[in-house]
Amino acid sequence: MTSLDSFGRPINYLRVSITDRCNLRCIYCMPPDGIQQRQMSEMLTFEEIETVVRAAAELGISKVRLTGGEPLARLGTVDLVAMLARIPGVDDLSMTTNATLLADKASALAAAGLKRVNISLDTLDPERFKTVTLRGSLDAVLDGIQAAKDAGLNPVKINMVVVRGLNDDEVVPFARLSVEEGWHVRYIEMMPIGANPSWNGDGYVSIQDIQAQIVAALGPLRPASLKVGNGPARYFRVEGAEEGTIGFISPVTEHFCHHCNRLRLTADGRLRPCLLSDVELDVRSLLRDGAGPEALHDLIRQAIQVKPHRHHLDECAAPHGRSMSEIGG
Repeated sequence: MTSLDSFGRPINYLRVSITDRCNLRCIYCMPPDGIQQRQMSEMLTFEEIETVVRAAAELGISKVRLTGGEPLARLGTVDLVAMLARIPGVDDLSMTTNATLLADKASALAAAGLKRVNISLDTLDPERFKTVTLRGSLDAVLDGIQAAKDAGLNPVKINMVVVRGLNDDEVVPFARLSVEEGWHVRYIEMMPIGANPSWNGDGYVSIQDIQAQIVAALGPLRPASLKVGNGPARYFRVEGAEEGTIGFISPVTEHFCHHCNRLRLTADGRLRPCLLSDVELDVRSLLRDGAGPEALHDLIRQAIQVKPHRHHLDECAAPHGRSMSEIGG
């Protein structure tokens, strides 16, 4: 039975960060020199992650997404997928990745039980890709996208964080790919977390402005839906798109807190009831003190009950304790 928080929201989705490391340095997410990496002894082991996910599933968590950092940067991720896919009650196991390492692993991930992937990609220009990520190859990402499709990790969703003066001129080219290539493109408002937690909005582009660009160039959008997914995106199609969709995720202008259904587990073993709050509960210590299933259930229930009603980005209140790369988005 799904657990309800104190506001009556059903909590059935757990995002699990399995590493704080990433092979890219996206300028809105991680400082160029990276973050101060924790020792591996501070990271949850795969067995500990499996224990937490199993306990969460017993309380009604049925959707699990693996994140990072970059989850494929941790050795043995395919093995972890196989462990989690065997847990009773977990019926949707997915991953968010930058796809630079995906081409060689997509088939193995699908065989292990991964259902689908979301891929972070903010530009289609090879030189701009280097500017945004500071390293890596656009071709590797495109190869990863194709490999994911070939492996059946569908629908492959492409997440684009739109930043004024950086890539906002690519909003329409991405939208065209929903028609020409059947891509599922999701536009995300930049949030005040990451390499610059004191973000003052200079690069911010609202979903309303993004949508207006698309409509002006490609015509009206008609509502659409995807059969799978746990997130807050609202989906549309451009006229003529038979498969591809366009999604909008607006955490700033039109927050979706009233139906938020998720908890987050950080790579170092903290449960976060809300992405945009610094409140965390220590799971790792509980596990390493030998706690049994009931103690884990109690801590997860506590995390659910302290989940706040909403964030306060509109009041310039943003979390400061971790970067986005440490939380997993």
